[in-house]
Amino acid sequence: MDLEVLLLAAAGGALVGFLLTLFGGGGSVLATPWLIYVVGLADTHVAIGTSAAAVAVNAAAGLVAQGRAGKVKWPCATVFALGGLSGALIGAHIAKQIDGHALLSWFAFAMIVVALSMLVPRRSEGDPGVHLTPALVLKLAPVGLFTGLAAGFFGIGGGFLIAPGLMASTGMTLANAGASSLVSVALFGSATSASYAASGLVSWTLFGALVLGGIAGTFGAMPVSRGLAGQPRVARSLFALLVICVAAYILLSGR
Repeated sequence: MDLEVLLLAAAGGALVGFLLTLFGGGGSVLATPWLIYVVGLADTHVAIGTSAAAVAVNAAAGLVAQGRAGKVKWPCATVFALGGLSGALIGAHIAKQIDGHALLSWFAFAMIVVALSMLVPRRSEGDPGVHLTPALVLKLAPVGLFTGLAAGFFGIGGGFLIAPGLMASTGMTLANAGASSLVSVALFGSATSASYAASGLVSWTLFGALVLGGIAGTFGAMPVSRGLAGQPRVARSLFALLVICVAAYILLSGR
């Protein structure tokens, strides 16, 4: 694998890390199209498996920071993640049986759903003192299962579903839900990439380039994030438009 390919992959990782840091989710949906259309990876399944592995690492890194800040509701996040683990494995198994061209088309539609979800206003109110109860377990587990299934099938982090799911199931705040969602993103991404890796569908060289680029993108986004703090809705709307444009290109290109 030549240097140009690795640099392009690293640039894609930087873009994804940059966007994830700015918008707190959704950026991972660009990793697979980047590997296919910019890096030139021919196999859709390898692109999905590789990007899922990189997303898992980026989420784990973010989880460490959020955990130290005390924003993660660990009991609720753990039940949700464990509920979705089997779903992620099932989703990944199903996706591997589907033709790459068809899977890419489904992926494009998922991108549009992600983009539209980013345009929905979200309340910051909620209960910051949420504690896990038996009643919450019965709510968290099935929602986690559905979310894991979607994340595993499309090979994405699923944060756009996880945070709203946590809020709806527990009533926690948006800040807590966003931080707690990283537990599931990391676990679902790990399960999905492990399933693909077992079938030889992960490029570990490109994975390394994506991760290194993602680290650089994360640090680069921090000062920009402070500048956009006063107008988050405008920033998220612009990003959603970008995701929709990429999805439209995928559908129209016939690739």
